[in-house]
Amino acid sequence: MSVVIDKVLPEDAFEFTACHIACWHSAYKGIIPDDYLANMSKEIEQRTERTRKNLNEVTEDTSYYCAKFENKIIGFFIITKSRDEDKLQAGQITAIYLLCEFWNKGYGRQMMNCAIDALRNMGHREIIVWVLEENHRAKRFYEKCGFLPDGTKKEIEIGKSLIEIRYVLNIRQ
Repeated sequence: MSVVIDKVLPEDAFEFTACHIACWHSAYKGIIPDDYLANMSKEIEQRTERTRKNLNEVTEDTSYYCAKFENKIIGFFIITKSRDEDKLQAGQITAIYLLCEFWNKGYGRQMMNCAIDALRNMGHREIIVWVLEENHRAKRFYEKCGFLPDGTKKEIEIGKSLIEIRYVLNIRQ
């Protein structure tokens, strides 16, 4: 059974945010400090308001999508133009997450295919995604989808210093 993928609406902000937090708890356990993840849950109201604001201010260059299973948001992705100075013509997947109970069922691949198609339709021939160096599960997923690391890394702070690796996918029009 497949999921329904559609744009996220401002009225979906709370459910979207709750899904986002739950996904981070699963995806980043053991990578991002537990106290940082716990604080995300405590800040759900503030995070929901930020999400609602972001959804109300979406530009033509950015799109929020959610994956619904039986009318419940089980995952999401966000696409935009690249933010990287050396890849300004590329599209970027700034987030792609799925609740852990739906992993390994093909839904993540369905979401990825939708994200790639949407970025292709925006005219992009190259797509980038950043992934935490320690997130081996996500790196395997991106590689199965055809993304490859291009050697670019950066240090970020999420409760501690972490390294992100840039993955790139070249697509045809």
